[in-house]
Amino acid sequence: MIKFLLLFFHILTSFILISESFEDILIYFSKSLLGKENEDDILWDLAKNCIAKLGFVDCVIYILDQETDILVQKAAYGPKSPKDKTLFNHLEIVLGQGITGTVAKTGIAEIINNTSEDPRYIEDDDNRLSEICVPIAHENIVYGVIDCEHPEIGFFTPHHLKMLTAVASICAIKIKSVRANRELAEKQDKLLKIREEMLELKLRALNSQLNPHFVFNSLNAIQYFVTSEKKIPALEYLSTFSRLMRFYLKQLDKDTVSLYNEIDMLNWYLKLQKLRYDDSFEYTITLEKTMDKLEEAIIPAFIIHTLFENIIEHSMFNHHKGQHFNIVFKASAKEVIVDVEYRELDSDVANQPEYRDSILKWQDQIELLNTVKGYAIQNKNVTVTNGTKEYRKTTLTLPNLM
Repeated sequence: MIKFLLLFFHILTSFILISESFEDILIYFSKSLLGKENEDDILWDLAKNCIAKLGFVDCVIYILDQETDILVQKAAYGPKSPKDKTLFNHLEIVLGQGITGTVAKTGIAEIINNTSEDPRYIEDDDNRLSEICVPIAHENIVYGVIDCEHPEIGFFTPHHLKMLTAVASICAIKIKSVRANRELAEKQDKLLKIREEMLELKLRALNSQLNPHFVFNSLNAIQYFVTSEKKIPALEYLSTFSRLMRFYLKQLDKDTVSLYNEIDMLNWYLKLQKLRYDDSFEYTITLEKTMDKLEEAIIPAFIIHTLFENIIEHSMFNHHKGQHFNIVFKASAKEVIVDVEYRELDSDVANQPEYRDSILKWQDQIELLNTVKGYAIQNKNVTVTNGTKEYRKTTLTLPNLM
């Protein structure tokens, strides 16, 4: 009686497949997957329809983990089918092992008429006598495997293979599309996050440049010349302060700056800082060109100012009077090197003033620019001994973006 029922079921299944055309079934699968934008939904829909439309009693979908080369069960319909789409004790198969692993490795579909005679057969929830295994592949990329079993020997036919291969191809194309859309969305989210970080970076840099202590102390120093009726230095420093403020505001919406303009900015900034700290330091700025025909150089903005802000504020806070900053710019067609040599600073200082907390973390700024823009900015600090004195030498390497 049982054999008769199995034979009847087999004949009925074949009749259904014959009566429903190949094109109709493919159209059904295509429409069913059309609105799916989640990979798990695609796989569960595929497994369900393999049972409903192809007349199978068991269907398991595996996805290949490209990093570990392991096939992981992701969806199943039949005896192992859960109600909430959560697979318990799901099987994992190493690429190349078993019938499923072999098909995933070779990319070639297989029909096993009698699994008891095939040593590769791996039993899952039950031992079944026939198996059809088809790779989910597109453009030589195997995404996973459709694995169907049946308790009857020789159940699966070439017609099943043709149908399942076509369905697997549709599924592979859909998976590729979903993954591409997901990667694009992730890239867009990452790009948006980077843009937000860049904007925050500029705002933090501007806040650092327009530090209230620097602005107010510079204005107080200028005010001193005014009240002392020293008109010439008052006008000179007020003009320098105005130029510096205009430069900061104009650079806010720019990612790069002319090297010559940056040197002007640095000269204005150091001039005001020198005034602010009662001539506690001196500085010299030199520009060396390694090419005679080099007329201009373009460098990333908001880098040099923050470097000197950190150096000067640290030096002045530690009362390093008589400090001299020897600044040398070396410009070539590919890069701009900034060498700064000054007296060694004591780094073990506690109780930094509050405004130091708001100074931009310079290394974070460089890392972000290197990641986003690919600038490959480098910064090196070494101690140089000259006689009995030790000097700190900072070398900053910037790309020439001209």
